Amino acid sequence: MTAPQWARAHTNIALIKYWGKKDAQLMLPANDSLSLTLADFYTDTLVRFTDSIATDQFALDQQPITGQPLAKVTRVLDQVRQLAGITAPAVVTSRNHVPTAAGLASSASGMAALAAAAAQAAGLTLDHPALSRLARLGSGSATRSIDGGFVRWFAGHNDATSYAAPVPAAPPLLADIRVVAVVFSDQPKAIGSTAGMARTAATSSYFPAWTQRAAADLHRLLPALNAGDFVQVGQIAEGNALAMHAATWAADPPFTYFLPATLALVQGIQVWRQSQGVPVYATVDAGPNVKLLTRAPHVAAVQRWLAAHFPTAQVVVTQAGPGISYYPAGKEVDA
Repeated sequence: MTAPQWARAHTNIALIKYWGKKDAQLMLPANDSLSLTLADFYTDTLVRFTDSIATDQFALDQQPITGQPLAKVTRVLDQVRQLAGITAPAVVTSRNHVPTAAGLASSASGMAALAAAAAQAAGLTLDHPALSRLARLGSGSATRSIDGGFVRWFAGHNDATSYAAPVPAAPPLLADIRVVAVVFSDQPKAIGSTAGMARTAATSSYFPAWTQRAAADLHRLLPALNAGDFVQVGQIAEGNALAMHAATWAADPPFTYFLPATLALVQGIQVWRQSQGVPVYATVDAGPNVKLLTRAPHVAAVQRWLAAHFPTAQVVVTQAGPGISYYPAGKEVDA
């Protein structure tokens, strides 16, 4: 084992969504997905293996965590212990740097940071694909938070082939793309993502069409990223998100994550874009909050439009972020 270090991983937003598993045990997705790692929202995690405790301990923002969240952490730690040939329990300390109720889930950054910190503490030398496979055991979306910029998660057919890797993109696009998160609610979802995925995959007549659509969208998105075609990127991302949510409406029983404000914002943005020519596109994950994709010169206009039409919503702006980084255990990480 080596001296523990803080590992930092950032959240991500999927442009081609991950929705549905073909293997729940290995966390293998039904389709490839593609995301953008975000700059301003991240998790710092420190892992220390020690025989001085009986079982794994996990604290998040100085609060002890037990139950299912701890079980997910232990699942990742067990794989690290197996790879490193050690048996010691671990003390895991995590700090989330994600604005409260920002609608930017911290599970991706949390599990990615855990994978990196645990591997480092156990003395393992894992490349980024291997780290992404390890993070996948804790949270599917964490697979995509090991690398920065645009990242593709290959669905694969087993543990070895389901991993994430960076995707080439035109430098000007990566530099000035912006994500504007619009938060309507911070309340727990009536149907969690895992349960929602399972119900959609098992009962929705649209699910086969969704996986086909996701594959076709990805095929179109890759050259658009490489060419720096923001309009094409935005159109594909918006259509992909709405196709995912259409599959939930067709589940049995049907369900949706949308609030009335969610739909009003998506429709309002489409009308505004068509009438004013502002390049802004909506994407929505498994929740009521909307993320708007735009470019840096248009952020102020988007903020003014949101203030006029959704004055009570919380609005957070971010941009493309980096992959995993490390800090010495004795150094205070940025707050």
